[in-house]
Formats: sequence, C-alpha cells, structure tokens
Amino acid sequence: MSVAVARQGHGCPVAGLDVSVYRVPTDGGAESDGTARWDATTMVLVEIHAAGKTGMGYTYADEATALVVERELRAVLEGADALETARRYHELQTAVRNMGRDGIAAMAISAVDIALWDLRGKIFGVPVYALIGAARDSAPVYGSGGFTSYGADRLRRQLRAWVDAGIPRVKMKIGSDPAADIPRVAEARRAIGDRTELFVDANGAYSRKQAMRFADELARLGVTWFEEPVYHQDFEGLSQVRERAPAGMDIAAGEYGYEPAHFWRMLEAKTVDCLQADATRCGGFSGLLAVDGLCQSAMLPLSTHCGPHVQLHAALGCKMLRHMEYFYDHARIERMFFDGASEPIDGSLYPDPSRPGIGLQLRRADARRYQL
Repeated sequence: MSVAVARQGHGCPVAGLDVSVYRVPTDGGAESDGTARWDATTMVLVEIHAAGKTGMGYTYADEATALVVERELRAVLEGADALETARRYHELQTAVRNMGRDGIAAMAISAVDIALWDLRGKIFGVPVYALIGAARDSAPVYGSGGFTSYGADRLRRQLRAWVDAGIPRVKMKIGSDPAADIPRVAEARRAIGDRTELFVDANGAYSRKQAMRFADELARLGVTWFEEPVYHQDFEGLSQVRERAPAGMDIAAGEYGYEPAHFWRMLEAKTVDCLQADATRCGGFSGLLAVDGLCQSAMLPLSTHCGPHVQLHAALGCKMLRHMEYFYDHARIERMFFDGASEPIDGSLYPDPSRPGIGLQLRRADARRYQL
C-alpha cells in the first residue's frame, strides 16, 4: 500500500493472525535471582497479516498468554484497519476488561501492539523508529545477568566479557543468600575494575531495613544502581529506601508495571530515581511511549527492562531514555531466533535503517525446534 492510498482512508484490513509459543532452556543449567528460579524462558510470538505484509511482535510470558490472543484479541483485529494503532490499542484493552488488564492480558496486548507497529513500518517501507520520530540514533545498554546461581568464576567471566565488549555498565543479581551478597559484589567489582558502573538487582528480596543497610555497604563497593531493593508493590518502602540511599546510588523499579496508572502511582509516591518499563509487558510500543510521557512530566529518566532487540525502535523514540537492559537470556534468544538482532557497538544498540518495521526477521527453522 502506498502512502497516498493510506492517506485517502481506504484502510488496511487485517487478513489474519498467527500465534506461536517457544520454550528455550537456559544456557548451562537453572538460573536464579533474589526471589525466583527458572530453567527455561517462554516466548509468545504474534504475527499479523495485512496488505501482503506480516508484522511480528512477542513477549516473554507464560503460554497461557497465547490463549488470550486467540480467544479474546483475535476478534478485535480481524478485518480491522491495521494502520490505526491507537484505535486498536484502545479496543484491545476493552476486550480484556472482565479478566483484568494486568499480567498475561497486558502481555498479550503488548505482543499484538508491537506486531501492529512492525506491520505498519513494513507497509510504509520504513523502520518503526522513523514512524515514531526518533529522539536519538542509538540506545545505550547495560549488560545484565550475574545470576545468584552462578559460581564466582562464571560471574567474573560474564561481567568481564561485557566490559571487554565495550559496555561500560553491568548488572548482577543479589538477594537469594543475603550473607553472600557483599562478597559476591566485591568479587564482581574486582572483575570489572573501577571504571565500569556496577548495578545490582535484588528482585524484591529484602525487607526495608535490610535494603537500607545493604545500600550503605553496596555504595562502598561503588554500586550506583539498586533495583527493586524491596517488593515492587511496596511503594512506601521503595520511597523510604530512595530517601535513605547514599548520594550517587539510584533506586530503580517498574518492570512489573502493566498500565500507565501503575507508573503514575509510582511517580506520585516518589519511589524511584529512574523508572523502568518493559514494552513486552506494559502495552507494547503504545504503552512504552505513554510511560515516557509520564517520565517527561516527572522529569525522571526511563530505562527499558529486558528484551533489548524487540524494544529498540520504541526506545529510540523515548525522550527520557537513559539506557536499555541487555538481559542475557533474552539477548541470547533473540540472536538465536532472529536476523537483525545485532551485538552492541561501543556500549549501544543501533538500528539498521535498511530494515523496515522493527528490523527483525524470524529464522523459522532455527526457532521450530523450541516450538510448543
């Protein structure tokens, strides 16, 4: 479809939708953080067809998410204009009203919304960042992994590999064994040297008083980012830790936000120094851009959570973006499954301007062995 035809209002009806689910075992055994343990990652992938093109979006979520797409969202999309992303976004939210918008419903909407943006870019033959209006040419990343299940040697090797690749900031998990946390962080600091920023993520494992005590000890090791020091819904606790944390240490949270109202409550309660959001959970690109607007109002930076390659184009359009999480499990899967998933260059991800949409193409033969 040409731009001229689209402007005349003829529309671009959705001709079909496919949903597939993939489960990929972790690399080298079970992994853990402060509050969870897992041995595989599940991806739910949505493909939407219109005007001879196929748009693709996905989320990292339970396979039940695919049922929401099939049973609740398909009817909203088939025959509807694929180019009207804002209208479709509203209709998708209405469709899940009675089941609630959080959790798997939000993740289902996220995958569909990303697929619609990808489809729109492919119909017009341009990258999605050009449709959104990019605020930058590239997105800084931080290497993220350092799981609590790792021994000292693997922890050192993983973090050091990111530093050697030119990424100037890395994050590790803490919290599953508080007595071991400070020695592990000290080991990480020795591995990466003094010039690399060191982030930690407790995934809500600590009590308020524990988090305050650990903040002081972590600061002495040069930690500049303390993520989810307490349970993510404990807004009062997050606010207290933020007020008490040493200067130079940012408190971060937000990865479990599913709709703008959640992020607004976080900002209103002054819970964080940097807000996190995940386009594969918070409503796709439409949702992430809304969160960026809230950050502009609050004059706080934004950092994207996980799934670096699927979120890149939307992140480039976020005016308040500080950086993206280059999460080990998701970056690994995206490189396994997709052409267009590139390595960071000098600590940043760059889009390929020659690739329309979100710039990713599924290698079906490579992905098929993991399909459920």
